[in-house]
Amino acid sequence: MQVSSLNEVKIYSLSCGKSLPEWLSDRKKRALQKKDVNVRRRIELIQDFEMPTVCTTIKVSKDGQYILATGTYKPRVRCYDTYQLSLKFERCLDSEVVTFETLSDDYSKVVFLHNDRYIEFHSQSGFYYKTRIPKFGRDFSYHYPSCDLYFVGASSEVYRLNLEQGRFLNPLQTDAAINSLPTISALKFNGALTMAVGTSTGQVLLYDLRSDKPLLVKDHQYGLPIKSVHFQDSLDLILSADSRIIKMWNKNSGKIFTSLEPEHDINDVCLYPNSGMLLTANETPKMGIYYIPVLGPAPRWCSFLDNLTEELEENPESTVYDDYKFVTKKDLENLGLTHLIGSPFLRAYMHGFFMDIRLYHKVKLMVNPFAFEEYRKDKIRQKIEETRAQRVQLKKLPKVNKELALKLIEEEEEKQKSTWKKKVKSLPNILTDDRFKVMFENPDFQVDEESEEFRLLNPLVSKLCEKRKKKLRLFEQQELHEKEEEEEPEGKPSDAESSESSDDEKAWVAEVRKQRRLLQQEEKVKRQERLREDRQTVLKPQFYEIKAGEEFRSFRDSATKQKLMNKTLEDRLKLEAKNGTLSVSDTTVGSKQLTFTLKKSEQQKQQQEAEKLHRQERKTLRRSAGHLRSRPWRGRPFH
Repeated sequence: MQVSSLNEVKIYSLSCGKSLPEWLSDRKKRALQKKDVNVRRRIELIQDFEMPTVCTTIKVSKDGQYILATGTYKPRVRCYDTYQLSLKFERCLDSEVVTFETLSDDYSKVVFLHNDRYIEFHSQSGFYYKTRIPKFGRDFSYHYPSCDLYFVGASSEVYRLNLEQGRFLNPLQTDAAINSLPTISALKFNGALTMAVGTSTGQVLLYDLRSDKPLLVKDHQYGLPIKSVHFQDSLDLILSADSRIIKMWNKNSGKIFTSLEPEHDINDVCLYPNSGMLLTANETPKMGIYYIPVLGPAPRWCSFLDNLTEELEENPESTVYDDYKFVTKKDLENLGLTHLIGSPFLRAYMHGFFMDIRLYHKVKLMVNPFAFEEYRKDKIRQKIEETRAQRVQLKKLPKVNKELALKLIEEEEEKQKSTWKKKVKSLPNILTDDRFKVMFENPDFQVDEESEEFRLLNPLVSKLCEKRKKKLRLFEQQELHEKEEEEEPEGKPSDAESSESSDDEKAWVAEVRKQRRLLQQEEKVKRQERLREDRQTVLKPQFYEIKAGEEFRSFRDSATKQKLMNKTLEDRLKLEAKNGTLSVSDTTVGSKQLTFTLKKSEQQKQQQEAEKLHRQERKTLRRSAGHLRSRPWRGRPFH
C-alpha cells in the first residue's frame, strides 16, 4: 500500500504493487509472497479486480453491493460482488462501450451505449434486447418518473426512448453547435438547481440554472478534456478528473483541497457512495482503488481499512516524496548539476525536478564545505535574539503626546495578558487608527497638564506621570546606548514598584486636598495681581458721544458700563455672580455649572412699577367698598 500526502491530506493507494499472472499455481504464488516483500505487503481488496488490457468505464450499483466495469480486449463487462470480494460474472460484448447505466438497484437491469450507435439492454440472465439510434452517441441519462432514456451525440437533437411504451418519442431540438469549441465532455447535477459542466478544453463551470453566467470556473491547466465530475456534499467539494489528474476543490471558493495523479491515464472515476473510497478506470489492466479518510469512512465491506490507516498514522512511514528533494533549475545551476537534466537522476515535475535526497546532500556538502560554520552562526544568532527578547522592548513613541501614547501601550499590554480577552471582542487601538493620527502629530493637540480640569480629573496624575517619565527616560537611554552596549540597563527593582502601587490608595485623599490647596493659592495670587494692576492704572478724562435715540442719565452709569466692557469675561462673570445674576458651582466630575438670571430693561422696570401701583390701588378700592357694605344705614328712610 502506497501513501501520498498533499495539503496534509493522506491518500492511500490500495491497488499499487505487483500483480500475479492468473496462470500461476497457488504453490508458486505462495513462494513469490515469501521471496518478494512488495508482493507480501500488497493489499488485494477484490480478487481479480482488473481487465485484460484497458478499463474504460466503472460504476457502483445503487445498493452499493456490486461494482461494474467495462473494458477491452475483447470488449466485455465484469461485475464484482463486494460481499464476496470476488468476480460475480463476466460477459463479452460485440463492440466497445462508451458508457452504461444501471436501471435497477442491483445488476439485474443494465443499459449499454456502444460506439457503433447500438443500445444494448441486459437483464439478470444476460443479453435482452438491442436497438440503434440515428447518430453516434456520447452519453445518456435515465428519467425514472417517465421511464425515458435521453441520448445525446453527434447531433443537435436529443433522442428519447420510452421504455414503458417500447418506442422512440419525438426528439428534442436544441441550438447546440456541434463543431464549435469548447464542447461539453462531462456533466453532473447536484439537486435541482446546481450543475457542473466539464469542457473539452479542461475547464469546469459551476452553474445555477436560474442564471446564464457561471458561478465559478475552475481550470485544470492541462488543456485535456474533463472525463468525470462528482459532488462531495459532506465537505462541499467537487471532484473533477481529466486523463492526467483528479482534482478536489471547494465548490464555493475554488480552493484546491487535494489532488491525485495516477501513474497511467484516467478514463473514468467513480466515487463510492457515502465513503472516502475512489475507484478509477485507467489505461492499464489494473483498476485503481484509493482511500481518502478525510472524505469519509471506509465502506462496510472493507471496514478494516479504518483500523489499518489508524495504525499507519500511529507508526508513520515515509511517504512517496520523502526520499526525494524538489529542486528548480536555478538550484541545479548553483549546485553545478545542469548536465544531469534528461538523465535518470532527475525526474521532471512541474517547474522543477525531483532528485534523490542522498545525492542532493552529498553534492551540497561538496559545493559548500563551510555549511556547518554557517549553521553554527545561525544558531548563535538565534540565541542572541532570544536573549534580546527578554529585555525591555523599545517602543516607537510619537512626537506629540508621548505620555498618552505610553499609557495606551501599557493598557494594550495589560489587555493582552488578561484572561477575559478571549471572551470580550477587542476594540481598535487609537495609536493605529488613522482617525486619531493627527492627535499624535499636530502640537495643537498636546495635552495641557497644568490646566485646572486636567488636575481635578486626575488627582494622582502627577504620581503616574512620574512613573511614565522615568520609563521615557529609560527608553531614551536605551536608544542611545543600544548600539554601544549589549548589557541590559539596570531598572527599578520590582519591590519598589509594588510598594509604590500599594501607597497609591493611601495617598489618594492627601493628593486631592493638595491639588485643591494649590488651585486656591494660584487663584489668590491672580486676584492680588489684578488689584495691583488696577491701583497702578491712572484714569484720564475722556469724552464720549451719545448715540442718537439714547437718553443720558449720568456719567457714573456710562463710566461703569465702559469699565465693565473693558474687563475680561472672567471678571465680568465674577461680578455677575456677586450681584446675584450668575451662580457658579462645581460638579462631582470636576466641571463647571453656570446659572444665569437675565437683567430687566428700564422699560420693563417702569411697567412693573406701574402694574404694582395699579394692583395697590385696586386693593385699596376693594377694602373701602367692603367697609361701606358692612356699616348699617342710620339715615332717614326714603318715602
